[in-house]
Amino acid sequence: MKHLMRKILAALLSASLIFSLSACSASSGEGQQSASQSADAPAQTAQAGDGKILIAYFTAAENSGVDAIASASYTTVNGQAMGRLRAVADMIQQNVGGDLFSIRTSVVYPTDGRELIDYAAQEQAENARPELTSHIENLDEYDTIFIGYPNWWADLPMAVYSFFDEYDFSGKTLIPFNVHNGSRFSRTIQTIQELEPGATVIEDGFTVSEQTVADAAGDVASWLEGLGF
Repeated sequence: MKHLMRKILAALLSASLIFSLSACSASSGEGQQSASQSADAPAQTAQAGDGKILIAYFTAAENSGVDAIASASYTTVNGQAMGRLRAVADMIQQNVGGDLFSIRTSVVYPTDGRELIDYAAQEQAENARPELTSHIENLDEYDTIFIGYPNWWADLPMAVYSFFDEYDFSGKTLIPFNVHNGSRFSRTIQTIQELEPGATVIEDGFTVSEQTVADAAGDVASWLEGLGF
């Protein structure tokens, strides 16, 4: 009887051992399958922004209400009269694409060069903010904004102050370009940095004398190439 009980006990222990080994094997296989599924799953990647380029510019020539030949702010490029800042904006667009935006105001600026400079000095003395009549409707679409302006009395035109007052360019890249009569940028780039502290303002802007705007296409292309465009 005792002998029979030993055989039954041995059989039960053996069955228990086989069941335990089978369970371990099944558990190990499930873990391997999960690891394999995880390894084969496609990795998630962050997609780069696909924003467009905007080329905004202010020129008195497009705010003077007269024809091109009468305005001191115009130049002639390939036989076509246009505002100097518009001419440079066109050169930028020819290299990088993007959309043009003319900063327009309710102010009618003088056409005579001396009168225009005197008027600019008066605006500065009053810290004026000319009313804008053109507006960017879809700013969120743009990641990079070129901003062009003349150097008036070593400062931005007051219409450009109005422009920066209207928009928050945080998270965007601003690239200045200007036309001057000897003063280049003065400290206007630093002023833009102060007005738009949340934006990345490129300090290597493009500046050209008003006397040589018509011949600046090659210089514009080289500048843009240096910026990585």
